Amino acid sequence: MTKGGDASFIHAMSQSRNQSRNTSEQPSIWVLLDDRAGNRSQCLGVAGALGLPFEVRELSYTALAGLPNVIKGASFLGLATESISALTPPWPDMVIAAGRRTAGAARAIKRRSGGKTKIVQIMYPGNAGISEFDLVAVPSHDRPRSGPRSGRNVISMLGAPHGVTADVISAARSKWMPSFHQLPAPWIAVFVGGSTRRRTFTADMASALGKTVNKMAKAAGGALLISTSRRTGDAAMAAVMAEITVPHVAYHWGDEGDNPYLGYLASADAIVVSGDSVSMCSEACAGTTPVYIYAPPGFVVDKHARLHQALYDGGFAKPLGETYSNWTHAPLNAASDVAVAIRAMLDRS
Repeated sequence: MTKGGDASFIHAMSQSRNQSRNTSEQPSIWVLLDDRAGNRSQCLGVAGALGLPFEVRELSYTALAGLPNVIKGASFLGLATESISALTPPWPDMVIAAGRRTAGAARAIKRRSGGKTKIVQIMYPGNAGISEFDLVAVPSHDRPRSGPRSGRNVISMLGAPHGVTADVISAARSKWMPSFHQLPAPWIAVFVGGSTRRRTFTADMASALGKTVNKMAKAAGGALLISTSRRTGDAAMAAVMAEITVPHVAYHWGDEGDNPYLGYLASADAIVVSGDSVSMCSEACAGTTPVYIYAPPGFVVDKHARLHQALYDGGFAKPLGETYSNWTHAPLNAASDVAVAIRAMLDRS
């Protein structure tokens, strides 16, 4: 889910939990959200799966956020002033956060609460202060270079947690499916990523993706639902679209109007996703429709390749070819596994 699209999710989850639970009997929870869409999706997915009321604390950063965590320690160093002003007592019973940059703030909250606040960190935050975390959920493909990979406070999960639940899929399908009725079926959603810090999504790769999905849709007599991410860029989008001759709709990141990402995800008969994004690959597997991952040689780093192989081995996805076939898989969402571990942790306390 995108940052721009998670406000309604936050509101809906908070409202439903508050209506169905007696908050005086439940732990208070803060969810720390920063500007990275993947981190936001993971935190909100876990909070939603937990089924308890929660409050959001938005984090923005200064240039000091780039300092190693071993230097920042358990502190608010690197947080913007407005973010620090929102992190004040009464301290919550639990904090849910994701990514390296939030780790120091989570540890600082725990220390300032006198140890009352339990901290749950999604993705390995580094070895600095690792024993202070009550639970660390590490993707199985994301192997830390050193430090504990398992133990009392470290669990492994397949893919990234997210908020694309069965209810979210159903609501998105009802909202968006009528918009695609003029297109011939099957509908094949195509989620295009882009360059990362360590790999470039070249024009040739983008063109090859366009050719492949066009052949797939043409052979099946269907249509394409194409969407890009904020990393795709105009040149890559143009290279993809230059190969498309079949009926289609397309949304380029930043276009006016509602982002149809969830609508494509929920309505598609099959999903093609570029392999550069752990979150997109994980969310693509949220339903039961066929998922095909595009990961040409040289496009992804080793840890992403490990994720892809785990999804193939688990029957959640297949490598992208030129042929559409109708098969199913079990829904995948690591958020439920992390929520189970959190409940067990709370029961022990």
